[in-house]
Amino acid sequence: MTQAQKTEEARTTTKSKGNDSLDRVRTAAQELHAALSDASAKRGEAMKADIQAIAPKARAVASSLKESLGTQSEAIKKHLTEAAKHLEATQKHVAESLKKTGHAFEASVRQAVEDAHAAALNVSEAVAAKRTAESTHAHP
Repeated sequence: MTQAQKTEEARTTTKSKGNDSLDRVRTAAQELHAALSDASAKRGEAMKADIQAIAPKARAVASSLKESLGTQSEAIKKHLTEAAKHLEATQKHVAESLKKTGHAFEASVRQAVEDAHAAALNVSEAVAAKRTAESTHAHP
């Protein structure tokens, strides 16, 4: 294998790892949104139990997203920064909802669902931006 081939393979491997981590973050954000949506369809203690189980997942998604920020271009970071803001709001609303009851509880859960949805959309936009940038570089 020539040095040029080794260099290209290393660059491709690095690019794939970056895509993989961003894809994993997107999948996790989508799963978080789905779990919150499913929980919000329930009532009473069943909803509260699901929301309690979701709280650590929201923290994990936010942590994964922040870890992937450092390796991205500025355009992609913009989308991920917005997603991070929405994930922080999701965590806040999930935590607040566990302290509330009745309509206030349901309103906090609805807001958490909306924020998780917005975060998932922002991460998807970051994935699309990354793929567009890569295809532009691959086909000048």
